[in-house]
Amino acid sequence: MKKVISISFLYLLAFTAFGQSSSIKYPKNIIFLIGDGMGVSQIYAGLTANKGHLALERIRHIGFHKNQASDNYVTDSAAGATAFSTGKKTYNGAIGVDATQTPQVTLLELAEKKGLATGLVSTADITDATPAAFIAHQIKRNMHDEIAKDFLKTDVDIVVGGGRKSFDQRKDGQNLLDSLKSKKYQVVESLAEMNAMKQGKFIYLYAPGDPIKMSEGRGDILLDATNKSMELLSKNKKGFFVMIEGGQIDWGGHANDTNYAVSEMVDFNKSIEAALNFAEKDKETLVLITADHETGGMAILGGDMTTGEVKASFITKGHTGQMVPVFAYGPGSEAFQGIYQNTAIFDKLKAALRLSQK
Repeated sequence: MKKVISISFLYLLAFTAFGQSSSIKYPKNIIFLIGDGMGVSQIYAGLTANKGHLALERIRHIGFHKNQASDNYVTDSAAGATAFSTGKKTYNGAIGVDATQTPQVTLLELAEKKGLATGLVSTADITDATPAAFIAHQIKRNMHDEIAKDFLKTDVDIVVGGGRKSFDQRKDGQNLLDSLKSKKYQVVESLAEMNAMKQGKFIYLYAPGDPIKMSEGRGDILLDATNKSMELLSKNKKGFFVMIEGGQIDWGGHANDTNYAVSEMVDFNKSIEAALNFAEKDKETLVLITADHETGGMAILGGDMTTGEVKASFITKGHTGQMVPVFAYGPGSEAFQGIYQNTAIFDKLKAALRLSQK
């Protein structure tokens, strides 16, 4: 009888083999950056706007993932992020549950179980689909109050994003920020206060709902939160897992607004660069950059690398079914080459951190 070898075991073999070329076989830390709605066109438009360069050019291990939902050829952010976080295909709108609405353990929860430090950072509402899929288990993505309550069920160390009203202006009258304080969280009230943090768990909800655009003056909050996350989470000797989302690249695509999408891409690039700099110095960190899907069907019609001008057009105000690029840097990055299902990202990251579901 032939022996059945699990997918996870095969990935473990791959990481061991890849590790033979360096002193580290597995990463200690993972920085997972998700550019929501970021397809190849958004990347190249950002590169053009940034005068011909992006931090992504430093990466040599590149792949693509197939991102269909269980019920639709074109995925939404909820199903896409749930595939990343749980390794299960699910229906559009699902948060941390499979196609049968059964809750599935997430990468963040597995990392916590192993004793790693964890974080969630976004330029969107923190209860929105992408960050929610790593920490919550709800059957519909619009259940923001219920998603917020799921934050009390984990020990995630750092939370930065919008969506404060789902915590302190709830239909049930509860103030979840008080509940988080009782769990020894520091509730940060300003960017300056966040940047001054030296230790401990904290949550910083910098907008009542959706944060403003980069072009409207959001500033470097994503970069600052990225740097602060790496600084504090790396104090854990066992390692860390953090998901960092450039959430509004997607919104620029939905609006068919080239400048909106491009400015958010350039902002996201700052966090990518910071993560790569950390990993280059640290030598123990795997940085993974991808998107849940492409938004808008963006086509670049012209541009100027010298001035940063980008001319583009869109074919839809929704998502598209395009394959999405994956960029990996650091120990184990070779495992992310090729073409594979979006669920394989969960398997590869789980194997990289040697996380157990038992």
